[in-house]
Amino acid sequence: MRLFTVISSVLFLAVSAFGQNATISGKVTYGNDIPLHDANVQIVQTRQSVRTDTEGNFTLTNVPPGRYSLLVHLEGFSDATRQITVASGASQTINFQLQISAIREDVTVTASGTEQTTFDSFQTVTSIGPGRAIEKASTSIGEVLDGEPGVAKRSFGPGSARPVLRGFDGDRVLVLENGIRNGSVGSQSGDHGEPLDPLAAERVEIVKGPATLLYGSNAIGGVVNVIDHTDDDYTDGVRGYVKGVGGTADKQGAIGGGVEYGINRWLLRGSFGAQRTGDYQTPLGEVPNSASRSTTGSFGAGYYGEKAFIAGKFNADVRRFGIPFAALFEGGGEEPKEFGELPDVDEDIDLRMRRYNVRFNGGFRDLNNSFLRGINYAVDYTDYRHKEIESEDGIDEVGTTFSNKVFNYRSVFEQQQYQRLTGRFGFEGFNRDYEVVGAEQLIDGKIRQNSFSVFGLQELNFDRVKFQFGGRVENNRYRAEDPQYRDRNFTGFSGAAGMNVGLWDGGAFVFNYTFSTRAPALEELYNNGPHIGTVTFEIGNEDLTKETSNGFDFSLRHTSQRFRFFGDVYYYRINNFVFLAPQDEDGDGDVDIEDGLPVSRFEQEDAEYVGAEISAEATFNSWLGGFASFDVVRAKLVDQDINIPRIPPARAKLGLDFRYEGLSLRPEVVFASAQTKLFPLETRTAGYGLLNVAGSYTIGRQHYAHIFSFNAYNLTDKLYRNHVNLVKDLMPEIRRGIRVGYTFRFF
Repeated sequence: MRLFTVISSVLFLAVSAFGQNATISGKVTYGNDIPLHDANVQIVQTRQSVRTDTEGNFTLTNVPPGRYSLLVHLEGFSDATRQITVASGASQTINFQLQISAIREDVTVTASGTEQTTFDSFQTVTSIGPGRAIEKASTSIGEVLDGEPGVAKRSFGPGSARPVLRGFDGDRVLVLENGIRNGSVGSQSGDHGEPLDPLAAERVEIVKGPATLLYGSNAIGGVVNVIDHTDDDYTDGVRGYVKGVGGTADKQGAIGGGVEYGINRWLLRGSFGAQRTGDYQTPLGEVPNSASRSTTGSFGAGYYGEKAFIAGKFNADVRRFGIPFAALFEGGGEEPKEFGELPDVDEDIDLRMRRYNVRFNGGFRDLNNSFLRGINYAVDYTDYRHKEIESEDGIDEVGTTFSNKVFNYRSVFEQQQYQRLTGRFGFEGFNRDYEVVGAEQLIDGKIRQNSFSVFGLQELNFDRVKFQFGGRVENNRYRAEDPQYRDRNFTGFSGAAGMNVGLWDGGAFVFNYTFSTRAPALEELYNNGPHIGTVTFEIGNEDLTKETSNGFDFSLRHTSQRFRFFGDVYYYRINNFVFLAPQDEDGDGDVDIEDGLPVSRFEQEDAEYVGAEISAEATFNSWLGGFASFDVVRAKLVDQDINIPRIPPARAKLGLDFRYEGLSLRPEVVFASAQTKLFPLETRTAGYGLLNVAGSYTIGRQHYAHIFSFNAYNLTDKLYRNHVNLVKDLMPEIRRGIRVGYTFRFF
C-alpha cells in the first residue's frame, strides 16, 4: 500500500509538472546597467506582455511550453528580441540591454498587420529607427531610405525623392503613414514628393515584394510605412524628444520635437518640425533651384482603457521645393553644349504643397470572446493640394494646381488562437476626388475613384514549420465628371501562400508564392498632355486591363547574438504590365516630339523582374562589429526583350561598427556598377564607389538621454549620378559633406 502511494505521488507530480506553465523574468537596462522603467516586454506569439518596474524588472507568468520570440520595446530605443524555448514548469531569467542608436531594428507591424519580429515575418522587411533617420535627414522619405537593401530613390531633385523597391516604382509602391494611405499624388510623377516628415518618425518599415493582401492592388512592388511616436497603449507621465540637424553641402538646418502626456488613462500628444535646405553642391558646382523647406505639426488626444481605446489626431504639412532644370522642358533655358556641364536656366519652377489630415482610430483588445481577440479601426480624411509655381525676375505665377481629397477607412479583426491557427481579416476602402487645373492640365474635370476590398490572412504554427495563406478581393471604380472619358470598373483577386521552416536554432528558410492583381492607376487611364514630371508627352489609355503578377520569393535567414543574415532571391512574372511606350506615329524611325517632349503612350506587355538581396551583420567582440549588403535586379519586357527604364544598378556595401561605451563609429564603402541594361531613350550611368563615415555618441540616464550623431558622406568627392533620377544627365548627386544631429529624449 505504501509502495502504491509513493508511485501514485510520483506520477501525480510528473503529470502536474508536465502540465505546468512556466515563468520568465529578467531585467531591462541601458548602458552601464541603468534600469529602464515602463519598457514593454511581450511574447510575440501569445501576446502576453508586462511592463518593467522602476528598477527595470519584469515577470511573465503562466507561459505555456513552446518556442517563442520575446520582444522588448521602449520608445526611443531600438527594439530587442530573443528566441527562447520554454519548458514545462521551468523558470527562466532573461536580461536585455537596449541601445538608442543601432544599425538595425527588430520589429515590424506592417508585414502581417500585427506586431512580430522581422525574423519571423514571412515577407522580407527592413525596419529603420529614428537614429538612422536623423543621420540621413532630409525633407523627402526617398533620400532617407536610399541605399537600404533593395531600396533606391526616384527623384527630380532632393525635395521630391520617393522610394523604389526591387526596381518597382510609381503606382506599384504604396507609401503609408501609420498603415493608411497618405493621400499624395507622388506615385505618378517624379516631381511630386511625399508629404511625410522622416524626422518625426519613430520607425520606417519597408516590406519588399507584393503586399497586396493587406494593403491593396498598388502594393504589388511593396510598402513603405512611416510610423510616428503614437502608441496604442497608455503610459503615465511625460515623455518626448527634441531634435536638431545641420548639414554643409546643402546648407541644411532642421529642428523638431514632440511630447506626450498621460494622466487618468488620457494621452495628449503634440509635435512640430521645420526644415530647410539650400541649393546643393556637386563636384560640378551648385544645382540651381534644388532648395527645399518644410513645416509640419500635429496634435491629438486619446483615451486608453483596459479593453478599448479611441484617439484623434490632426496633422499639417506645408512645404516648398525646387524642381531643378524643369524650365528646360518648357523652353526656359539652354542645355549644356558638353556633357558634364550644368545648364543655365532662366526660370525656376517650384512646387508648393500643403496637406491637412484628420484621423480617428481606436480598437478593442483582450476580448472575452471565443472568436475575436481584438478589433482595430481607423477613419482618415486628407485634403492635399500643390501648386506648381513658375518664378521669373522675382515674380511668382501659379502654372498648375493639383487637388486630391481622399477619405480612407479600414478595420482589422484579430482572431483568437484556435489550436495552431491564428489570423486576422478585415475590410478597407477609400474615396478619392482628383482634379488638375492650369497649364499642365493632363485631365479635364474631376475624376472620382472609389475602392473597396475585403481581405484575410491566416497562419498555422507547427513550432519549427509555419504556414501562411490568405486572399484579398478588391474593386476599383473610376467615374469622370467630363463625358469624354469612359467610366471603368476593375475587380481583382490576390492570393498568397508561404512556408517558414526552422532549420536550426536561429535559422530559417522561407518560401512565398503570391498572385497579385493591380488595377490601372487613374493617371494611366486618363492623362493626356505634356508632363514635366515624367519628361514625356503622356497619352493615357482607357482600354488598359488589370495587371496580374505571379511572384516567387526564397529567403534564408539566421539571427543570433553575434551574427544576423538575410538572403533573398525573387522572381516576378507580370502579365499586362503597364508602361510608357515611346510613339512613332509618322514611321520615320524617330520618337515623335510634341511640346518639346517625346511622346509616350501607356501600353501593356508581359514583364519579368528577377533579383537578389543579401544583408549581414556580425559582432566580433564587445567593441567591434561589421555589416555588409548587396542587391541586384533585372527587369525587362518579355515579348520585345526590352529593358524596363530606370532600374537601379547592382550595389554593394561593406562597413565596420566600432563601439566603446556610448560611442559608435561606422565607416563604410558603397559600390554601384554601371547600368548598361537600358530602355530606349535612356542613357547609361557609370559605376562609382563612395566612402562614408557615420557615428553617434549617447549619454543615457534612467529618464533621459542625449544623442549626438554625424554622417560624413562622399568623402572622396566622387562625381556620380543616380540612374533612377529622371534628369540624371543634368543633375549629379551631392558632393562631399557632413551632417550633424542632436537628439534629447526624456521618458
